[in-house]
Amino acid sequence: MTTTATHTTTAPAAAPAPAAPGNGVPAVTGIGVTAPNGLGTETWWANTLNGTTGIRPLTRFDPASYPARLAGEVPGFDPAQHIPSRLLPQTDHMTRLALTAADEALADAGIDTAALPPYAAGVITASSAGGFEFGQRELQALWSKGGQYVSAYQSFAWFYAVNTGQISIKNGLRGPSGVIVTEQAGGLDAIAAARRQLRKGIQLLVTGGVDSSLCPWGWAAHLATGDLSTATDPDRAYLPFDDRARGHVNGEGGALLIVEDEARARARGATSYGTIAGYAATFDAPPHARATPRLADAARLALADAGAEPGDIDAVFADAAGTRDLDRAEADAITAVFGPRAVPVTAPKTMTGRLAAGGAPLDVAAALLAIRDQVIPPTVNTAGPAADCPIDLVRRLRRPARLRTALVLARGRGGFNAAMIVRAP
Repeated sequence: MTTTATHTTTAPAAAPAPAAPGNGVPAVTGIGVTAPNGLGTETWWANTLNGTTGIRPLTRFDPASYPARLAGEVPGFDPAQHIPSRLLPQTDHMTRLALTAADEALADAGIDTAALPPYAAGVITASSAGGFEFGQRELQALWSKGGQYVSAYQSFAWFYAVNTGQISIKNGLRGPSGVIVTEQAGGLDAIAAARRQLRKGIQLLVTGGVDSSLCPWGWAAHLATGDLSTATDPDRAYLPFDDRARGHVNGEGGALLIVEDEARARARGATSYGTIAGYAATFDAPPHARATPRLADAARLALADAGAEPGDIDAVFADAAGTRDLDRAEADAITAVFGPRAVPVTAPKTMTGRLAAGGAPLDVAAALLAIRDQVIPPTVNTAGPAADCPIDLVRRLRRPARLRTALVLARGRGGFNAAMIVRAP
């Protein structure tokens, strides 16, 4: 018996076409959103313009024994409809939200990740609170089954890497990756880190932040800050810049953006929402130093980075802490840069709650869509700015406006400040 081996020769796959020359200008070509007042970018944006709130009583766990019982939860999120079954056992709620936002952003940008050159794309995101749920799950496993002890620091660090890594692995993005942990300011810091990678020649980045800590362990940590609102009426719980402000509401979700070189995006026929024109970060001295907060400095430095003047800014998306002292400090910063009531200010996060690392990227998405649609979204529920907050706050209803440039402000617990300027394409 004679066996004949048959050899088949397969031509090597064609190498991906080289990327078009870049101009170093970071353009946002895709947006993915998971937010308490809407799952998906256009649903969230329509609800935001209509003033629809996503703040309601907590359902992720029983909050009856806690003084704060309201939160912004992403509605109608069924992981099985968005996440491959193989990933469900190895991901937690926050990572599933992030994967969903990344999928939407990539599809919105028209990116075929399989066609990208090797190492041409990466993932740089922000996180700050999502590790609580992961850590709680690890501790529960330890308590119920025993096992190797893992420190809280190790759990958080590993979780952050896994969250970004899951996006990278699922989409075959082998370029630069990283996680920024500067609380609410982290989302802007992550986008800025992505901008730096673009300037080094990377083709595109998935960036921004999605966060979630709606679990008992995370809730206890947030309560310890003393800044959570204990109001039971969703319409009275989170009132930034208002005389009645008594704290904020926590939420989950955020936004992931596709940031790529503007010239390369144009060459492939992509549509740009706008560009990341300027950015700066500063750090406040500790409270005992009695130093002036440096949020205004961050705004001025971002303006300089963008080659812009205060009069060029058409709207400010505020950090909106929701406590009297922090709101007053932010109003002081805005008026120091622009003057009293000199520029429209809005805080659409009053419809979602503060989303930790996901909050500022969602504001960047809102600023870009506001420029696209020439309308400023409202700040809901706030009756009006307090006398010591002399800002032009956009309240109750959306405000049509000519918009080309917007400033996004963010502050993170511990003294982090960040400011980012987005500009029409």
